[in-house]
Amino acid sequence: MDMYAVEKEDINKRIDAYLNDEIEEISRSAIQKLIDKGNIKVNGKNINKNYKLREGDMIEVNIPEPEGINIEPENIPLDILYEDNDLIVLNKPQNMVVHPAPGHYNGTLVNGLMYHCGSNLSGINGVLRPGIVHRIDKDTSGVLVIAKSDRAHRGLSQQLSEHSMKRIYNAVVYNGFDEDEGTVSTLIGRSQNDRKKMAVLKSGGRNAVTHYRVKERLGRFTLVELKLETGRTHQIRVHMAHIGHPLLGDPVYGPKKQVFNLQGQVLHARTLGFIHPVTGEYMEFNTELPDYFCKIVERLNKNQ
Repeated sequence: MDMYAVEKEDINKRIDAYLNDEIEEISRSAIQKLIDKGNIKVNGKNINKNYKLREGDMIEVNIPEPEGINIEPENIPLDILYEDNDLIVLNKPQNMVVHPAPGHYNGTLVNGLMYHCGSNLSGINGVLRPGIVHRIDKDTSGVLVIAKSDRAHRGLSQQLSEHSMKRIYNAVVYNGFDEDEGTVSTLIGRSQNDRKKMAVLKSGGRNAVTHYRVKERLGRFTLVELKLETGRTHQIRVHMAHIGHPLLGDPVYGPKKQVFNLQGQVLHARTLGFIHPVTGEYMEFNTELPDYFCKIVERLNKNQ
């Protein structure tokens, strides 16, 4: 089950239109069918597809699991930063899918978590995404928190909805900056031309805010620090491309002709901070830049 908290900018949107923007893998007509079958609820109650959202509404989406799919535990090495009975924090490598999906039913982070944790993972998101509270893209490395208990899952999800988690990334982007820091604030939603892509919109979409700061100038590229105020899908990649600084290696939002034969965008989730949903203690985790990231920075430094 996925949970969504309605924000001010979503008030009075039809629920099917809102979820069509939020959920990539299913169509608006499929969302309407889920509503008709009672698989989508608002504040624990059934609604119809014409329901208009109100601030503070909690939407529960239960997408039936595909039949005949069996997700197997796999002995995949995990870089664990912290673990207790309620949650686990780890450092995901580049080129690892977070959870199973069509075309990726093995070799994912979830397969490794199932081996490591057994049945001790939150069941809120079903068999394909046990424990997954938030995710980062396959080609993005960095810190993730996983829920082992349902109580932890609900508490972490609430912090994500309230944008109270501390999330700082490092990235290498195209082009130099005249300024040392700045903020990008736009509406982001599904691209009207390609539902697999996100885009900056003039109307509709949801408010998205990214703060950036120059860390190192690398000729025609720049190493930047990025702090998320909100956490929309592909937010950093879309925002940086929008202001003329697409991420190096980004196959979707960057130049069609890629340089250096990279595996994907040079983006690392370096810092994650949150309130432990059970103990109430503030916790913060910081990671070093991975080898692939350091090597590209060294190469760019030499090329200046």
